[in-house]
Amino acid sequence: MQEPKHLPKPEVGFPTLQWDDEELDTRPMPLYERPLQARVDVELALIAEHHIRIAVAIESFWGHRDCVIYIQNLVLSGYKEGEKRLGFKSEVLTALMTLVELHKEAFAP
Repeated sequence: MQEPKHLPKPEVGFPTLQWDDEELDTRPMPLYERPLQARVDVELALIAEHHIRIAVAIESFWGHRDCVIYIQNLVLSGYKEGEKRLGFKSEVLTALMTLVELHKEAFAP
């Protein structure tokens, strides 16, 4: 009797991954490439960490023409809690100004 020819062994387990293009460019998505609502959500979440009432107020004003005025007044006058002025941390101030720009981008006439 003849010995059987060497047959390829069947694959056991998970198959190996084969990519069509081995050198795919991968990079994190820059903030400006994210959808508008995702950018708004990121900024509001940052504000909510420090000033939940302001974040809620901005959410309720969002889409209304007075939203930009409200945010600009907050930035110019500082955050008032009772009578003392606290000001804003730099990351909150940046988020507020970014929201102004995003609102203008979304709702510009």
